[in-house]
Amino acid sequence: MDIAIKVAQFFLSISLLVVLHELGHFIPARIFKVRVEKFYLFFDAWFSVFKKKIGDTEYGIGWLPLGGYVKLSGMIDESMDTEQLKQPPQPWEFRSKPAWQRLIIMLGGVTVNVLLAFFIYAMMLFAWGKEYIPIENLTYGVYADSLMLESGFHHGDKILMVGDHKPKTLNEVNQEVLFGDARDIKISRDGREMNITLPEDIDQQMLATGAQTIFYEQYPAVVDSVLPGSNAEKAGFRKNDQILAINNTEIPAFITLRTVAPKLQGQSVEVKMKRGTDVITLQADLDSMGTFGFSAKSPLDFLETTRQEYTFFESFPAGVQEGTGILVSYVRSLKLIFSSEGVKQVGGFGTIAGLYGTTWDWPRFWSMTALLSIILAVMNILPIPALDGGHVMFLLYEMITGREPNQKFMEYAQLIGIAILLTLLLYANGMDFFRWWSK
Repeated sequence: MDIAIKVAQFFLSISLLVVLHELGHFIPARIFKVRVEKFYLFFDAWFSVFKKKIGDTEYGIGWLPLGGYVKLSGMIDESMDTEQLKQPPQPWEFRSKPAWQRLIIMLGGVTVNVLLAFFIYAMMLFAWGKEYIPIENLTYGVYADSLMLESGFHHGDKILMVGDHKPKTLNEVNQEVLFGDARDIKISRDGREMNITLPEDIDQQMLATGAQTIFYEQYPAVVDSVLPGSNAEKAGFRKNDQILAINNTEIPAFITLRTVAPKLQGQSVEVKMKRGTDVITLQADLDSMGTFGFSAKSPLDFLETTRQEYTFFESFPAGVQEGTGILVSYVRSLKLIFSSEGVKQVGGFGTIAGLYGTTWDWPRFWSMTALLSIILAVMNILPIPALDGGHVMFLLYEMITGREPNQKFMEYAQLIGIAILLTLLLYANGMDFFRWWSK
């Protein structure tokens, strides 16, 4: 059921994004009186699941869920229908229109994806506001992963500066290290300020270990509620108990508990706890999942958050700012794909679907949909023939030189582009299968 919910959310997002992306081409095409022969969600190779012709356009749903398309008369596209191009140009054909109109048509899909992301972020801010933990409110400092410990960080360090600026949130620190060039971090430790310089290849080390997050909020492991009949109840756990150690392994933070406990699954352990002003020791059993059977208090119980509410009109500039920040971060992350470790982390549809929750959570769904919209915009504008960016590249050449590219050249370029895209598609989804098989 969990997988079904993830897949359902993924397909709903993709369907929404593909239809709106293709509308971005369809609407300006109709405005400039270009005949649209087909408008399809998913590809209809050999047959379609549904189709209906209205006017000059056949609307349909294909069986191959790899995107969608609009087929414009008189255009070299992924359909490779070149017979039409052997005839004299007709007024309703794409090739008969001025270059600037063709450019607007080709940029329409990407434009819609970017504007849609901005709109979704705006409506999320309007509906739910924005709550986050400012970095100065991390009372217990940060929990550093193993790479950061090797680089000289300690659990409980407080981050003051990253490079030459003060980060707003911990997420910003993680992104500046992984996607940017931030290597110098100023911290406070036991009241003393000091600088730590990370290795230049820290981003590659992070990719190699799968650590996209290197700093976490640190807060105590405190019991919030005990599940009836659980091992925790049998051992005598109570609400507000703070776990200090398990089998003499110190538990300075909740995330430490999540790291240590699963390694002791099925065992009976000694748990050192602080209860009020007393320190006690209990004997408790861990189940086969490495859990005691209690829910812990969240970071919001210990760390003060900042919440920003937005009116309807305030949400739009805030949504643009939010979307622009994510767009910039994604573009910066692309450099990692071409690195030795980054190419190993590429994933396909399985990886993307896995980012959705196992329950239908609307804020998470819309956040993922907005992110995918930005990803589709960036990927589509890449100057690869068969993508929108490839068509834009050739149109810009035509507008600058005043000469249209040779038709045969365009056909070969389109075939090469399709081959590149299929190779990338097979590789990305093949990596998903390989990682699943290797588990």
